[in-house]
Amino acid sequence: MGFSSFNSGCGCCSSLGWKSSSFLVPLLGFNSNGVLVSTNRFNRVRPSASASSSEPLLVKAARGDPVSRPPAWMMRQAGRYMAVYRKLAEKHPSFRERSETTDLIVEISLQPWEAFHPDGVIIFSDILTPLPAFGVPFDIEEVRGPVIQTPIRSEEGLKALHPINLDKLNFVGESLKILRQEVGGRAAVLGFVGAPWTIATYIVEGGTTRTYTNIKSMCHTAPHVLRALLSHLTEAIAEYVVYQVKSGAHCVQIFDSWGGQLPPNMWELWSKPYINEIVGIVKKKCPEIPLVLYINGNGGLLEKMKGTGVDVIGLDWTVDMADGRRRLGDDISIQGNVDPAYLFSPLSALTDEIHRVVKCAGAKGHILNLGHGVLVGTPEEAVSRFFDVARSFNFDSVEEKPKVVV
Repeated sequence: MGFSSFNSGCGCCSSLGWKSSSFLVPLLGFNSNGVLVSTNRFNRVRPSASASSSEPLLVKAARGDPVSRPPAWMMRQAGRYMAVYRKLAEKHPSFRERSETTDLIVEISLQPWEAFHPDGVIIFSDILTPLPAFGVPFDIEEVRGPVIQTPIRSEEGLKALHPINLDKLNFVGESLKILRQEVGGRAAVLGFVGAPWTIATYIVEGGTTRTYTNIKSMCHTAPHVLRALLSHLTEAIAEYVVYQVKSGAHCVQIFDSWGGQLPPNMWELWSKPYINEIVGIVKKKCPEIPLVLYINGNGGLLEKMKGTGVDVIGLDWTVDMADGRRRLGDDISIQGNVDPAYLFSPLSALTDEIHRVVKCAGAKGHILNLGHGVLVGTPEEAVSRFFDVARSFNFDSVEEKPKVVV
């Protein structure tokens, strides 16, 4: 199948002077399964004062500070692959209800934390969640997914937009506050937003699309309308990021999920400037908060992504980690990028791939993640192994550098 093992990983990675301990060693402070013990819904074991006073490992890695091992979390780590989530969804079948009700948001966000203890706990939400707060109502249909009944493609359509009303997103702020209290200093609480271009694709197309023909044609037929839309989204999203930070997010990820659908030169014109503006606003108001940028299909955009000013670049699984690190350099942190399909492979193959990715990323400035979200049907046993292996690394344990076999 061409899966590289730990010992035959990329040659450029083989000279790193650290080793991994057994991934079966339990993490101190947790039970023998590495899982927090919980009896009450929102009355769980609290961290010690010393644990709470230190910054989460993920934040340190995002900033490029020394860490003892790579912090790990997964995109879409709360969701349908978990039996406990499916059981909850049966009682609450509406996605909007699950993602816009504080108690449900907190419960779902904490499900993977209680099961696997990742280093990042991301709020259960959606990149479209803030749309109604600035004048764009939407529905989610079971077959079609998100649907916007009145797409914006003209100056007349722009009149529906208004400044973001954060009071309408109170459930997000309250959920982040509770998550921060629940997790304490033991993990980073993660917020997220969609990038202006990606959000605009839904607003212009009226929902999901495979071709992006309407919005791409607007770049040429109605550029003034598209620029006005993107500018409005930029202002709203920047405010939303700051709101998440003030509510308790340690770190915020920007998803330009459909930025990879643009040719690189078009991405520089229609996406990058607006991400730059968001980063500038957030860094001015919240200078210590790390920002992550992820684009699906970003192999041709890595160097351009670095120019946005974010702290971390997320790599999808189609980018070789060693090549990504070489192209981006060691002055910026990276995240990723195990292929989600590896979680369907034998556990030994998954373990080998995690070792390869971590060694190629290096001991500084790396957050272990998948190269995309967790897939539906992923075995929970594999997710557990992913985090066990992440906890097994010890960058402080130095051994003689192995010889590179050519």
